[in-house]
Amino acid sequence: MPKSFPSKSAKSNQVRINAGIWRSRFLKFPDVEGLRPTPERVRITVFNWLGQDLTGKTCLDLFAGTGAFGFEALSRNAKHVVMVENARVAYQSLIQNQSLLKAENCQIFSQNALHFLAHNTQKFDVIFCDPPYNKAWLDKLLPILNQHVSENGVVYAEAEFEIKPSESWQVTKQNKAGNVYYHLLKSA
Repeated sequence: MPKSFPSKSAKSNQVRINAGIWRSRFLKFPDVEGLRPTPERVRITVFNWLGQDLTGKTCLDLFAGTGAFGFEALSRNAKHVVMVENARVAYQSLIQNQSLLKAENCQIFSQNALHFLAHNTQKFDVIFCDPPYNKAWLDKLLPILNQHVSENGVVYAEAEFEIKPSESWQVTKQNKAGNVYYHLLKSA
C-alpha cells in the first residue's frame, strides 16, 4: 500500500523535533496572535551552532510559544529546561506537549518574561530568546540577560533586525532567513 502524506493543512500548527530522543516527533500548537514558530532550517542551524548535543546544559526558553527550542534541547539531552510563556492558550499547549513527551526535566511558567527574570536567580547555559516583533522586547531584555546566563553560556536572540555588538554582548554567530535575523550572543 503506498504511503500517504499529510495534506499541507494537516501540517499547519505543528513543528517537528529534528534530533535526539524525540527526533521526528511533531508538536501541535494553537493559533495565538503573534506566535510565529522559528523556521525549521533556522532551528537546525542554531543547534549546529550549539554543537548538537546539550548534555548537562540548563536552558531557558523565554517566549516559549510552540516549545520547539525547549523540547528540542531536552531531546538533545539538556539536563533541565525552563519555559516561559505569557499567552495562556500557548502555555496550556506547552503543558500538553510536556505530558505527551513525558518531559520530566522541564518546568513551564505562565508569566511575563520580565517578571520571570526579576524573580529568577538561576543561571542558564543557553537562553533562547525569540520575543514578539515590533514591541522593543530586546531593548528591555538584553541589558538584563547577562545576569541570567552562566559564565560560558550563550543567548540565542531572534529579531526583525540585526543585533550589533555592544559593551554587554559579543555577536559570535549570526544569519538571516527571509525577514528573520538570528544571533548567538556571549557576554562581553
